[in-house]
Amino acid sequence: TSAYAKASNNGVKNAERMTFILRGGGEDDSIISSSSASIINANGVNAGGVALSAVSNRGGEVEESSAAAPTTTSSSTKGGVGPNAPPPGPLRRLLPKFPWHELPNYLTYARCISIPIFLALSYYPVIMPNRAPVLSLLFAVASITDWFDGFLARRWDVTSPFGAFLDPVADKLMVSTALIVLAGRYGGIVAIPTAVIMAREVGVSALREWMAQRGARDSVKVGMQGKIKAALTMVSITLMLLVPEGVGLESVAWTKYLGVLGVGGAGSVVEGVVNDGLAWMLGPSLLMLFASAFVTVTSGSVYFKAAAPVLLGKE
Repeated sequence: TSAYAKASNNGVKNAERMTFILRGGGEDDSIISSSSASIINANGVNAGGVALSAVSNRGGEVEESSAAAPTTTSSSTKGGVGPNAPPPGPLRRLLPKFPWHELPNYLTYARCISIPIFLALSYYPVIMPNRAPVLSLLFAVASITDWFDGFLARRWDVTSPFGAFLDPVADKLMVSTALIVLAGRYGGIVAIPTAVIMAREVGVSALREWMAQRGARDSVKVGMQGKIKAALTMVSITLMLLVPEGVGLESVAWTKYLGVLGVGGAGSVVEGVVNDGLAWMLGPSLLMLFASAFVTVTSGSVYFKAAAPVLLGKE
């Protein structure tokens, strides 16, 4: 019995000595953790089969390690993307050092840069036979990136407050710039739906900001009608930009019933220069723009209706 007690005392002393050494002589600089079911026997061995671990963390955090402990992969090992991102595809494996987590923001930056380029190409150089297809392609690519950057941010779990702010701003700036250019070319028939669309954007943006200050932004989040409106607007602008310079509203049969609104649209035509494009796109693109303005009004009314209780002080 005395021999057993002596062995037990030696085991306890060995365990205390191990604890002191692993702690580095401090009070709580490191913590030894093990399963609560494990038992230290007389020889100081962990009879429960779980390895003791010590962490010199200086902050008092507990870290337990065992053979069955789960492991997690940091974002840096996955190319900087979020923890919920799917496994890397062929392109990400081919370029592992590329900052893929920044790609959605790069696409948004590119859309912002395309705005002054679009504006300049709308008027210069004066002689540019392929102006219509170039402007249409530039706007179409910018519109695609508007969808693609959001898709990548959600898929790779790399959403950020700055990206959430800049993405819709870049979208509205690009659409507004194109609509103003087209309104200057075709006059009131484009200027009126342009004014409706831009007024709605300003009003709904102000409403969302005001609702966010009261913690009720979710009640005016983007709905299906808003997405339909955005798609109609972008497609109509893309098609209208395909119409070459020199094609006026007189080429559309039904515009003669609109009086003064049905006149204009020849653009800056240089004699002897044949401009590329699809003249027949003008009529369908105008109809789509009118449809977009209609959906703009209906979707905007949905947002204001949802916010009415807060606006009227009933909530």
